[in-house]
Amino acid sequence: MVWFTFSKEVEYCTPACNHKQKTLSDRIIRAGTNYNLFYMVINLSEQHSLVSNWVSELRDVDVQQDRMRFRRNLERIAEVIGYEISKKMPWEEKEITTPLGISNSKVLAEQPVLATILRAGLGMHTGLLNYFDKADNAFISAYRKHNPDGSFDIHMEYMSCPEIEDRIIIISDPMIATGSSLVKSIEFLKEEGNIKELHIVCAIACTVGIEYVRRAFPKATIWCGDIDDEITAKGYIVPGLGDAGDLAFGAKMQG
Repeated sequence: MVWFTFSKEVEYCTPACNHKQKTLSDRIIRAGTNYNLFYMVINLSEQHSLVSNWVSELRDVDVQQDRMRFRRNLERIAEVIGYEISKKMPWEEKEITTPLGISNSKVLAEQPVLATILRAGLGMHTGLLNYFDKADNAFISAYRKHNPDGSFDIHMEYMSCPEIEDRIIIISDPMIATGSSLVKSIEFLKEEGNIKELHIVCAIACTVGIEYVRRAFPKATIWCGDIDDEITAKGYIVPGLGDAGDLAFGAKMQG
């Protein structure tokens, strides 16, 4: 079992109690199956699994030609993460009547709010909704407005959300590059109420973006299909996978 505390130094401990230290600049963030920490960053490709296979297909320029497969891989990664998040959520026992008797079953004590950033987040949102099928949903419009000098601003235009006061929020965005649009989206959402617990779901994150998000929301749990170290001057993850929105839904026109 691997557990962490996050400070300036990232410390982790193995069952054999072999202590090591990695600075945040080393970008080595691990996790086991003990998700009882107050906050953490989880890289699901740290160990081989089906998730790492799906991430490799998302990255593959040949496989990317199949938009349906690209969207489905985003969904599948989110489904696995949704399952893992469910282990952390509050539960209660409930008597269920079967045709042959009574079953004392463990069920969710409350439903989360699933939020996503349009349009790129729709694939992962669908995956989460496949598993949290009774959840309420929130949608946020946020995009990069590129300037002639290559810089960009984050524009927020629209939000539709249910009551979020004192609720568990799971927000999905396939790519956390600089983290700017994600932070602004969550701040936009928080204007509607206090969030009890925040989970952030992505396919690929950059360490720069992770650190930016963690500074803004230190108690959030960030779930990543994989983590890359580099980012370009224009804010694209390297090696990354390209523009997730365009790959899932087609190229866009932007003034």
